[in-house]
Amino acid sequence: MTDPTRRSVLRGAAAVTAAGALVGAGAPPALAAPTAPRRFPFLEGAFAPVTEELTAFDLPVTGRVPRELNGRYLRNGPNVLGLEDPRAHHWMLGDGMVHGVRLREGRAEWYRNRWVRSSQVAKKLGEPYPGPVPPDDFPCNTHVIPHRGRILALQESGPLPYELDDELNTVGTYDFRGTLQGPLTAHTKFDVRADELHAIAYYPTWDHVRHLVVGPAGEVVRTTRIPVADAPMIHDFALTENHVVILDMPVTFDPAGAERGDLVPYVWNDRHPARVGVLPREGGPVRWFEVDPVYYSHTLNAYEEGPHIVVDMTNFDAPFLVAGNGSGGPHTAGTPRLDRWTVDLRHGRVRTRTLDDRPQEFPRVNEALVSRRHRYGYSAAAAEMSRAYQAVDGSPPDGAFANALIKHDLLRGTSEVHRLAADATASEAVFVPSDPCDERAAEDDGYAIAYVHNPDRGASDLVILAAQDFNGEPVARIHLPGRVPLGFHGSWVPDA
Repeated sequence: MTDPTRRSVLRGAAAVTAAGALVGAGAPPALAAPTAPRRFPFLEGAFAPVTEELTAFDLPVTGRVPRELNGRYLRNGPNVLGLEDPRAHHWMLGDGMVHGVRLREGRAEWYRNRWVRSSQVAKKLGEPYPGPVPPDDFPCNTHVIPHRGRILALQESGPLPYELDDELNTVGTYDFRGTLQGPLTAHTKFDVRADELHAIAYYPTWDHVRHLVVGPAGEVVRTTRIPVADAPMIHDFALTENHVVILDMPVTFDPAGAERGDLVPYVWNDRHPARVGVLPREGGPVRWFEVDPVYYSHTLNAYEEGPHIVVDMTNFDAPFLVAGNGSGGPHTAGTPRLDRWTVDLRHGRVRTRTLDDRPQEFPRVNEALVSRRHRYGYSAAAAEMSRAYQAVDGSPPDGAFANALIKHDLLRGTSEVHRLAADATASEAVFVPSDPCDERAAEDDGYAIAYVHNPDRGASDLVILAAQDFNGEPVARIHLPGRVPLGFHGSWVPDA
């Protein structure tokens, strides 16, 4: 296979998104002979894509929207457009859709949801695409962040970010003033004190990964190439005050699968050693530390403690099958838990322990503390996600899973759980400080906000919890006019 791009590497479902057309009369080769009727959990229930772009003003509210919350809460996620054959779908390859709520002076001014207008989405919607189509074009579906007055939808392993305006209309691709050469990542880390945006970028044909630093002028100022074998999937990483932590786990690119047209040609590779790399932020050699194989999904945060680097993150037991078992999404032998890995730089080893073994995902921290010591973290437990991830041949396990938002006190080793109704699926909770300019404020002086399905209305609410009264009634429930499917990651975008 020569010069693979997102169009040629990620075939099958990717052909739906990257080529802007459906697979056609035949199913992808790897799925041409399905066995027994099966469900597609990532196209149903809480995952089911919505079919319309909505705009609503003066949203109804139960409770009171805090007047200090002035800005937009945005969240990105896959929302496949124009799918005819569910066998040609993988959840992680759905067309990106950003959902947003605008808050100002105690009011919920509007809700909008918009597809990211890549060339293929524009074609499906019958709209023109301005300018030439960039390489690896894709409707970024994984994250949405603010950066220096811009709003950027992010994807890993190929596509450029897409810039959105304040009302979620697509402006176009963004390459950091022409300084981004190649892919970025879905999980950037912004160090407030250093005024730097960091990324670890990977690509299926590279023999390395890249540490990128975007400086105060909004341009890539440094690129460090880190040799790796087998083209691993590096979905997230961690940052400390002086180091970059690279998580090289046994999910690697499968060239044969790409040639077959597999939906996602990444496999669990027992021959690939699991290891943690520690790179000085200013450059230099990487130190590698072997660990037992797991699959991390997301890092909460990391910090330095003397000669130790502490990384809090959610992990799955091995093996982790990105392409799943024909269910349209990942498949695992168990649910993700919150772990702590401590890298001992003096003695050259990694100590691991579980902080909370309850099923949970999408860990977040007060963003002002990225790369510095944190006390609190926030995560989400979504029953439908737990069941879908463990789907085997379309038959999910019978175990009971709960819906909840969790606040962790990692200093005391305790947690608070805001429990939700049986069908009230919760998305990622993002922490928003009450006053971001108050450097003396407590770390948890603010709010945890998340989209939560409201089963009584058949639509979603934006739920605002007081972080210091996490078990209490929500400060506000903003009632949206439609449903927000279970998706990926979001950000609070404060007014300038």
